[in-house]
Amino acid sequence: MRRSICITEPNVSYAGEVSTWKFSYTTASTLPKGCKLKFDLQSKGREIDWEIPQTNLKEKNNLIWALMPDGKPLAAKQIDSSDSYVPHFEFTLPSEVKTGETITICIGNPEKTKGGTRCQTIVQRRRPFYLFIDPKGKGDYKESEVFNLDVKGNVLHSIRVIAPSVVSKNKRFDMILRFEDQYGNLTNNAQEGTLVELTYEHLRENLSWKLFVPETGFLNLPNLYFNEAGVYRIQLQNLKTGEKFYSYPIKCFADNDKSLYWGVFHGESERVDSAENIETCLRHIRDEKSLQFFGTSSFENAEETPNDLWKAVSSHVAEFNEDSRFTTFLGFQWFSEESEEGLRNMVYVKDSKPILRKKEAKSSALKKIYKSLNPKEMISIPSFTMAKGFQCNFKDFNPDFERVVEIYNAWGCSECLEKEGNLRPITSSSNKGVFETAEGSIRKALQANCRFGFVAGGLDDRGIFHEFYEGDQLQYSPGLTGIFALEQTREALFLALYNRHCYATTGERIILGFSIAGATMGSELNTKQKPGLIYNRHIAGYVAGTTDIEQIQIIRNGEILHTLTPKKESHLEFTFDDSENISKVAIASKDERPPFVYYYIRVIQEDGHIAWSSPVWIDLLEIPAAKKGKKTTK
Repeated sequence: MRRSICITEPNVSYAGEVSTWKFSYTTASTLPKGCKLKFDLQSKGREIDWEIPQTNLKEKNNLIWALMPDGKPLAAKQIDSSDSYVPHFEFTLPSEVKTGETITICIGNPEKTKGGTRCQTIVQRRRPFYLFIDPKGKGDYKESEVFNLDVKGNVLHSIRVIAPSVVSKNKRFDMILRFEDQYGNLTNNAQEGTLVELTYEHLRENLSWKLFVPETGFLNLPNLYFNEAGVYRIQLQNLKTGEKFYSYPIKCFADNDKSLYWGVFHGESERVDSAENIETCLRHIRDEKSLQFFGTSSFENAEETPNDLWKAVSSHVAEFNEDSRFTTFLGFQWFSEESEEGLRNMVYVKDSKPILRKKEAKSSALKKIYKSLNPKEMISIPSFTMAKGFQCNFKDFNPDFERVVEIYNAWGCSECLEKEGNLRPITSSSNKGVFETAEGSIRKALQANCRFGFVAGGLDDRGIFHEFYEGDQLQYSPGLTGIFALEQTREALFLALYNRHCYATTGERIILGFSIAGATMGSELNTKQKPGLIYNRHIAGYVAGTTDIEQIQIIRNGEILHTLTPKKESHLEFTFDDSENISKVAIASKDERPPFVYYYIRVIQEDGHIAWSSPVWIDLLEIPAAKKGKKTTK
């Protein structure tokens, strides 16, 4: 039995390339006059997808058309499809096409001059294009023919270093180099003879690292170490072009028992829809985004996350979880219109857990959920708390489950109001958007003695966010969460999160740490254990930015206590003594708890990126009489 032949010319493209492509279909059976052909680009209309062509034959650029066997051009017609984000393209044959003859569908520029149609910017092997044929011409399309094309990485544009953010002196670590095109794809498409020189601070003069661009597009460099404490940035110089590339900062401690891990619990990949392909999404987050942990966060409603999809997500989360490489968490988003509940990102510590649906009686309210679970099983993260209509007022704050709060995601910051110093407020350019409300202010909750650490979310276009992406809502950079943990395992990261040893950034890997009287971020102190805190709180910290630091703000009780303004420095260590008597500044708790003071650090870089440390709290407790220094007589 003869089969139709599908040929793509060229059959290889480079990401983002602008050119003309031909899809030649040699039919195995006669196609009558009036037969309809439908061509599906398999595009979702995103900027990273294949550019959508136009159909007007008079316009010569970015055009889709067909060539009959005799070479005559045939115009396409756009037709909408209920199962596609972009239109399909339909051709109606003006005459019969006999067996063995070829119809060619072209996309690009018919005059073969500069220009054409832009290829997708994502590398993909055997990228499919579908051709549907309806011999009767009634639009009844069934089986499809498939064209394939390989999309490879474009010209070498940058070199990215993947290394730990925190290391210890003389302790070995591995580093990966990714050779990427301008779209972040791995590539080996470099000029012939390209050499890359690797250097860093305190590198011995007799050591010289000269590296070739590998065919795979990446290199693994094992067993590196620093023999002096300090902040390092790996420098890579392309000796062919003179271009220099730098790693994120790496802080080397003289001795340190914890490492810093980066990831998100709430966020969606811009490239891969996790609902459609969770496996590809997890690979993208792990291998291309180079995050060390990731939590799934689909919405709990059955329309978005049916049971079969939740089962698939659960299975892949368990499969991808790998100690010391990539830690995955099973989670979902739960939303209530009640201000006491708002939007929550629920994160499990174990696999194969159920999705808790709002419409089900046993999980229709947060109190019911918390009553049915143990705090060691799940953390509930209030999210997007200052968004009017989706806010959370923290009146029913649960200190056992709500150990951290999402201070930032790509749709804005919930730290405080814009007039109070919020640099990335929740806002919109039209009245149809969502705006901030003081009711969900995190500072306001801190003033009410809600004690939680800070995490950041990424970009989300699902559930309550689905209209934001294409609307007028102001979008910022996706955020990142940093966690200080003893090791990269699910249990260690969850424990560190529970203890609030974490902080949030607007997406850059800014290294940030601070302590009061030796107690690190997330800690709770009191004057009974440390009476000296009444008279002085010694604050020590360090920052290593990805660019020069504009300000380091020490915030006490919601107000800026002290600001450091480094002069063209990207990293520094700092100390500050708050010597005001704690009794004069302590906030009276509205419940039975004692008065308290809280501190946290906000870092602002010159490029506008921000980092927020989790707070440290100090309770003002009565000091036992034996420790009050009573006068004695000789």
